[in-house]
Amino acid sequence: MDTETRLVYMDHAATTAARADVVEAMVPYMTEQFGNPSSLYDVAKVSREAVARARDQVAASIGAEPDEIFFTSGGTESDNWALKGVAFAHRGKGNHIITSAVEHHAITHTCAWLESQGFAVTYLPVDGYGMVDPVDVEAAITPETILISVMMANNEVGTIQPVAAIGAIARKHGVLFHTDAVQAAGHIPIDVQAMHIDLLSLSGHKFHGPKGTGALYIRKGVQIDPLMHGGAQERGMRAGTENVPGIVGMGLALSLANAEMAEQTKRMTALRERLVSGLLAIPATRLNGHPTERLPNNVNVVFAYIEGESVLLLLNRRGIMASTGSACSSESGEPSPVLRACGVPNDMIHGSLRLTLGEETTEADVDYCVATVTEVVQRLRDLSPLTPAELRSTGN
Repeated sequence: MDTETRLVYMDHAATTAARADVVEAMVPYMTEQFGNPSSLYDVAKVSREAVARARDQVAASIGAEPDEIFFTSGGTESDNWALKGVAFAHRGKGNHIITSAVEHHAITHTCAWLESQGFAVTYLPVDGYGMVDPVDVEAAITPETILISVMMANNEVGTIQPVAAIGAIARKHGVLFHTDAVQAAGHIPIDVQAMHIDLLSLSGHKFHGPKGTGALYIRKGVQIDPLMHGGAQERGMRAGTENVPGIVGMGLALSLANAEMAEQTKRMTALRERLVSGLLAIPATRLNGHPTERLPNNVNVVFAYIEGESVLLLLNRRGIMASTGSACSSESGEPSPVLRACGVPNDMIHGSLRLTLGEETTEADVDYCVATVTEVVQRLRDLSPLTPAELRSTGN
């Protein structure tokens, strides 16, 4: 195996580094401008104005009004608040929730908990690309349905869902529609009005903002119970002293990501296709997710006859940081429910590899990944008793 090693970070779907200009903007609010936004003196006013400015930035990035943005600690809290808050606020109308089989655990685990509280949940199937059919969404609606939650883009396979069509169906039937846009925000265009979205979750560290920051868009007029009780912060909807540095950083990061989106989408789509082409040249390899309706930076493949975790360990030795799927479930050891829902064969489902590109990814990084993954897969297949003769190296 080639001895050349370089460091290549290919797990941007898990988290991203905060931009230098974002960190720079945050620092003053951890030092001289440290005031509590709820206080009345001048230092507090500076913090209060900074939070308002970030609220404007987040709202403008998704086509919302500033007073429809509520800051949270991240995507998981936003998802929990959207589902639990709507469920209990509308329990008098009905107890039925519709979601999909490929949602993030922040949605599926929350839905499971709601089921334990007496709510009924329908988990819609997806096609082989991991896409929900809007026809199935409409067919699942009953007089008891109070909420539909379908993610905008999948965190594992990158498939972009037909959110606008699903939102239109929800609006037609008078059902609230929530979308987990954690992977989408800052990467693909979002317009909550055109897409008929009532609630939307996002997370700062997915678009080069700080960790521990997020937001929930709640359309004006939507009834929802608070998740956090205590003080009057966030207009009485989300108690707790605001994370001013984090909010400032997230607002700026999302604004910058939106401003640079067209250029970055073109660049990363080209890199993604270069990576896909190189990996699919490896025999007995399958691309997961939709070939075109997918995030510009997401590549997810499965290799027959080997384990994805073994691939990761060998890639790590060669300086490549990647994953087998969601970072939030990587320690469970369970086969990916997303790949299972997509119909990936059981004998291949453990052989998955997710490579997600970022602003700093170069063609040289992609080529290094292709060459190294090709070598690693062949090495593991040569060691595996399951590998057929035609896929082994010459002489093995």
